[in-house]
Amino acid sequence: MPCPYTTSTCYGTHIGRVRGINEDALFVNEQEGLWLVADGIGGHGNGERASAIVVEHVKSFRRSDSIEKCSADIEARLSKANEACADIPGSGPSGTTIAALLLCHSKAIFFWAGDSRIYRLRGVDLTLVTEDHNLAQERHRRGELSLDEAQRLPSANVLTRAVGISQNLRLQTHVEEFETGDRYLISTDGLYKEFTLEAIRQMLSGPFDDQILKAFIDEALNLGGKDNMTGIIVDVGE
Repeated sequence: MPCPYTTSTCYGTHIGRVRGINEDALFVNEQEGLWLVADGIGGHGNGERASAIVVEHVKSFRRSDSIEKCSADIEARLSKANEACADIPGSGPSGTTIAALLLCHSKAIFFWAGDSRIYRLRGVDLTLVTEDHNLAQERHRRGELSLDEAQRLPSANVLTRAVGISQNLRLQTHVEEFETGDRYLISTDGLYKEFTLEAIRQMLSGPFDDQILKAFIDEALNLGGKDNMTGIIVDVGE
């Protein structure tokens, strides 16, 4: 289907400096307007399998003629991925966080479960579109802590939602108009947790090129690289 806008994308993933395996996954399909990151959870490589299952379920997505159909299709695919993750053999739950951006007609549709995030830079203003599904978020919601403070708490690692950890997927969605010039960062927690909101705003600003994401990952590695880190930056043009 023809689109009245263009997109440019840069993306990458890194195992970090501590973990022995990269359990993150990403998916990019500019033609269909879908971008997704997943951060696997579970021992013995099951997190890696869970994030790969999500990618497997969304990769055949094709945009349809309505926003409602597009959204329902993605939700159905993620629900099937939830069932498949629950069937991964091994001890303990296996699952994955997900954060996905779908550009459909004039709308940006956001899907997420867990603490992977989507940020939007519009002009000089940075907005965190998603809301973390973890225990630390509850304290931020009550006004006890700033977002920067909450993401550094140990309780930020205790998820309340994810794909594969419960029988029914509790997916959160949000729909809004997008504008030419918008820039999105889709990120697993291993990448964004190293930075304040202001640092992310500054790093997302400026001309778009592949060095933007590389700079994020390089700086996260310099700050310790304690987790796998994955990011996608999407720039919306005319």
